[in-house]
Amino acid sequence: MSRAPTLTRRCVLASAAALPMAAVTAPVARAAAPMMGAGTTRFNRVTLGEFEVTTLLAATMPRPDPHSIFGLNVSEEAFNAASEAANIPTDQAQFFFTPTVVNTGSELVLFDTGLNPEGITGALQAAGYTPDQVDVVVITHMHGDHIGGLMGESGATFANARYVTSGVEFDAWAAMDNQTFEAKMRPLAEQTEMIGDGASVASGITAMAAHGHTPGHTVYMIESGGRQLLLAADFANHYVWSLGYPDWEVKFDMDKARAAETRRRLLGMLAADNIPFVGYHMPWPGTGYVEQAGEGYRYLPTSYQLML
Repeated sequence: MSRAPTLTRRCVLASAAALPMAAVTAPVARAAAPMMGAGTTRFNRVTLGEFEVTTLLAATMPRPDPHSIFGLNVSEEAFNAASEAANIPTDQAQFFFTPTVVNTGSELVLFDTGLNPEGITGALQAAGYTPDQVDVVVITHMHGDHIGGLMGESGATFANARYVTSGVEFDAWAAMDNQTFEAKMRPLAEQTEMIGDGASVASGITAMAAHGHTPGHTVYMIESGGRQLLLAADFANHYVWSLGYPDWEVKFDMDKARAAETRRRLLGMLAADNIPFVGYHMPWPGTGYVEQAGEGYRYLPTSYQLML
């Protein structure tokens, strides 16, 4: 009867010595973590006096050939040079769509609604709100990426809200043949208050005419506890191509000359008075300051100023 060989300590050590070092020290294999893709938060909340201001990322997407949108009145060489100086691509841009909620303590006021109901309700829920909590929906202008979330297949997204918009803006779009306006905004006409420059939406929220991007495009000054913030909508659509070059023509500006005048007026005010602003298409989370830079302006993203 044969006996199984006996492994002595010397044999084990000799066998280990014969193995490559990597085999001796290799960790237990684990599955690699999956690639997740680029991502960010859906909301950013800051304070302004007694108010809370929450920006909502309703959507973000790349757009090719930004020179077909911005700088229509300048050469490709000038556009590329400005882009390269700012270290941004010349062949594509990242677009952000940023509605804003202002909680005054007595009312929850939503400014603009994104591209569709799913985007705005998802961002609201991430921020801790539900659509039925919204008391007021303010529409800055009638482009589809601002009114798209008003209505869905089941009807109005914000069942308990009243609506506010510029009367000039509503009338201009009502006279156009625009399917998005007809589907999203016109059904709410009887529930909508039409206002003008200087009107008060709620305590501490004042309308300011900023026409040009659209006929009645309106921005809103938020004031509480001696502090101010401008909800700037689309008077400036890009942090480099709009702020650095206010006279560059933008495809979506319906009155390009007037839009440029409005840009210079509001950028000058923001820079002179050091007022922060929320830009609907500014880099997420959409809040920043403006400073004079040569013949144009420079965008300064907020850090923690509005948290204190």
